[in-house]
Amino acid sequence: MKTRFFIPCTALITVLIFSGCSTRIRLNDRSNWKITISKDTFSMELRQPETEHPVLFTGKENPALFYYTEAGIQYPLKLEQILQNTPSAYAIRYLTTDNRKMTVGIKRTARGILRLRLEISPEKGVTATGVSIKAFPEEHFYGLLERTVDGPQSMSWSDTIRASLGIRGQKITMEIKPTLGIYEPFYVSSCGYGLFVHGTQPGKYDMAASDPEEVSLAFEGNQIYLSVIPGPEPVKITQKFATLSGYSFLPPKWAFLPFRWRDEHTNNDRFYDGTPNTSPYNSMVVEDILMAEALDIPIGTYWVDRPWATGTRGYGDFRKWDPVRFPDAQGMINWINNRGQHFMVWVAPWVCDSLRDVAIKKNYLMPLRKGDSIPPNPWILDYTGPEVSLWWGEQLRPLISMGVAAFKMDRSEEKTVRSDDILLNGKTAREMRNDYPRLYMKAAYDIMKKIRGDDFLLVPRAAYTGSQQYGAFWGGDIHAGEYGLRTALIALQRCSFMNFPVWGSDIGGYWGDEFSHDNLIRWIAFGAFCPVMEVGPLHNRAPWDMPSTPSYDTILIATYRLYSKLHTELQDYSYQQALHAHNEGTPIVRPLVMAFPDDPESCKRWDEYLYGPDILVGIIWKNKQYSFDMYLPEGKWTDLWTGREYEGKQNLKIDCPEYKIPVFIRSGADLHLSDPEILYRESLERAKNVPDLQELVRKTFYTEK
Repeated sequence: MKTRFFIPCTALITVLIFSGCSTRIRLNDRSNWKITISKDTFSMELRQPETEHPVLFTGKENPALFYYTEAGIQYPLKLEQILQNTPSAYAIRYLTTDNRKMTVGIKRTARGILRLRLEISPEKGVTATGVSIKAFPEEHFYGLLERTVDGPQSMSWSDTIRASLGIRGQKITMEIKPTLGIYEPFYVSSCGYGLFVHGTQPGKYDMAASDPEEVSLAFEGNQIYLSVIPGPEPVKITQKFATLSGYSFLPPKWAFLPFRWRDEHTNNDRFYDGTPNTSPYNSMVVEDILMAEALDIPIGTYWVDRPWATGTRGYGDFRKWDPVRFPDAQGMINWINNRGQHFMVWVAPWVCDSLRDVAIKKNYLMPLRKGDSIPPNPWILDYTGPEVSLWWGEQLRPLISMGVAAFKMDRSEEKTVRSDDILLNGKTAREMRNDYPRLYMKAAYDIMKKIRGDDFLLVPRAAYTGSQQYGAFWGGDIHAGEYGLRTALIALQRCSFMNFPVWGSDIGGYWGDEFSHDNLIRWIAFGAFCPVMEVGPLHNRAPWDMPSTPSYDTILIATYRLYSKLHTELQDYSYQQALHAHNEGTPIVRPLVMAFPDDPESCKRWDEYLYGPDILVGIIWKNKQYSFDMYLPEGKWTDLWTGREYEGKQNLKIDCPEYKIPVFIRSGADLHLSDPEILYRESLERAKNVPDLQELVRKTFYTEK
C-alpha cells in the first residue's frame, strides 16, 4: 500500500489513502514538496517541481529506517498501525525485526520544511538510530564540518589529501574535535535540498563512501529527529536552515577592521630593533601599535592571548593581570581604547587555583565521583547548570569593567570527562559534549550583553548548532604553509553552508615549521576577503621582524598594508552582509557552487568565491604560483586591478605577482575601493622608511601635550 501526499504551490494538499476511500484537505501551506510514502516497511519520496532528482528515503537493499542494538542492525518488519493522518501530520507504527516498536512521525511547516521523527521503544539496548537516502551519481554534498577531512586535524593539511569543498566520499563522525572544531549536523545537496539533524547526540555520516548510491546517517540513542529543507537554490536552503539553527550574531562594525595579535606576549627590555623599551606597557603591545601606526597599517582590534594572568598556566586567577608581563594593564587597555581600537583577551572554560576551589565547594565542576581526588589544574566547569554560567560570567565582570570589549573563547572542545557522567541538567556528558561550546559561549554572551549592550565580540574556535547566535569564529590552531592555507580556504566556504558566516583564520598559520614569506603574503590577501581578518601569531614575530631574510621585509609590510587598507575600506560592505546574515540567514561568503548552482563549472572552483554578492576573488594557496586560471561566472565583471570589464562565462589567465590576487567587482555594484596597484606602490614606499621606535615612544609617552 502507498500513501500519497500532493503538495502543490497552490497550497491545496490532497491525501489519498489506498484503502477504499480518499480525503481532500486544504492547508495554509506554501510548500512545493510532492510526497509519496510507501507504508509496508517505509520509504519516502520527496519531489520538487524545479529539480531533476527527488529526495529518496530508501535503502539500496534494506528499508530506509534502521537502528542498532548489540545484536546488530534492525529494521521495520510489519506495519502495525496508522496513528495520525491530518493535513499537517502523519504518523505510523511498525513492528521490527527484534520485536520492538518503531514510530515514524512526519510534519510539515509553513516554510515547507518537512520534519521526520523516528523513535524506537523500548529504548533499552538501542545504541543508535538512523536513515538511508539515495545518492545520485552526479550529486554533491556540502557542510557538516569545518576541517577538510574528519579525523586528526593534521590530515586536513596533508599533501596526500585531495581537497574538495564537497564531502561526498567521506565518513564523518559528528562529534566536535580539537582544534578546527566547528561541526554541525547539516548538509546541502546539489539535488536541491538540505538535511538537518536536531539534538546534540554524537552521530556518524557515510556520504556515499561505503556505497556510491547511498548516504546513511545514524545518531546515538533510540530516536532521530531531522528536518528536510527544500530549495532548490542553495542560498534559500541556508536561509531556511537559519530559522532552525538560529540566526547568526551581528558583530559591531569595528569587528570588520583588521585584528593584530601574538600568541605569547613577553615584556622585553628592548624592542625588535634593539632600542630600549622605555614605555610603561608591555613591549610587544607597544611595538605593534606604534609600528602599525607609523606604517599606516589599520588595526581595529588588538588581542592578547594566554598567558596574561597570575597563577597556573598564566590563567590561574584570570581576574588579576600578571604585573611582570603586563605592567599597568589598566593603563594599557585605556591607551588602546583611547586610540579608537578595541581590546580582546583570551579565556577558557576551565578554572584553576582559588577559583577551582570555590567551584568545588559550589559543585560547579564536571562530576566528581566517590573516591576521586581533588581535580588537578585546570578543571572544566559544568555549564549545563544555569547558576554555573551566571557565576562564571560574573568572574568576567572585572575585565569588562577594565574596558575589555571582546573575548577569544578557547579550548571548549578539548577538555573531556567520562562520557557516562551525569551533568547538572541530568544528561550525560557524552550527550552534551557537542553542545558544550554553545553553553560556554552563552555564559560570556549574557554578561557582555548585560554590561556592553551590542558593543562586544566573542570569538571561539569550536561550535555546534546554535553557537552562531553568540559570536564570530576563527579556524582553530591551523598549520602554517600552503596546505594550511588550503584548509582555511575550504573551511571558510564550508562554514558558509553551515550558517557560520562571520569567520577568520590565523593568518600565516598557528604552528609548524613551514612558514614562508610567500605563504604569508598569500594568506594576508585571503584574510582581507574574510569577514574576520586577524594577523598573527607568526611565531610571536611581526612583519618587520621576521625569522626569514630580510628580517625587515618591505614587500611583506607593503602587502600587509595594502590588504589591511582594502579590508578597512570594505568595513561598511562587510557589516551590511553580516546584517543580511543576521536578519535573513544569507551567507557573507558564497562559494561559486552556492551562488551559481546551475553552472557546471561552479562545482569545480573551490579556490574562488564571492565575498558578498558583488566581489569575486580567486585565492592563490600554493607557494611560488604567479598566475591564476580565473573563471568568471554569469554577469559582467570589472577587474579591480586594471578597471577592464569582462563578460562572464569565460576563463581568464591572470598574472599574479606575489602581492596580487585576482579581484573582480560585479559591474554596476556600489563599491568604491582604492586602486590596489597605486595602493601597493604607496605602501612599498612607506615600508622603505623604517620607523624609529625610540622616537615614537618618546613622542607618544613623554612629550608634553
